[in-house]
Amino acid sequence: MSKTIAVDFDGTLCESKWPKIGEPNTALIDQLKAEQKAGAVIILWTCREGRLLREAVKWLKEQGLKCDYVNRNAPERIRMYKSDCRKIGADIYIDDRASAFEFGKEIKL
Repeated sequence: MSKTIAVDFDGTLCESKWPKIGEPNTALIDQLKAEQKAGAVIILWTCREGRLLREAVKWLKEQGLKCDYVNRNAPERIRMYKSDCRKIGADIYIDDRASAFEFGKEIKL
């Protein structure tokens, strides 16, 4: 199964200016393009909907990143787990609001 990366939009792929689109995070975009070229599946994982979502997808294409899926699971994961759950399945989640946690270890929130 391909490595799958779910990435948030506002505050992650671009500077947080919602509902507008901020400056691009070119370092992350370039890394995701390289990961995709190496075979990774990229999922745009965002709360944007409708026109705002279409604008975000178009903006990403203008940055040279065409996500494999938008707010949906990769079909290979659906087949593997025999389910299309609401949570986007990924190996890596990239989000400006993320907190890393290792099972069994206390973290401060």
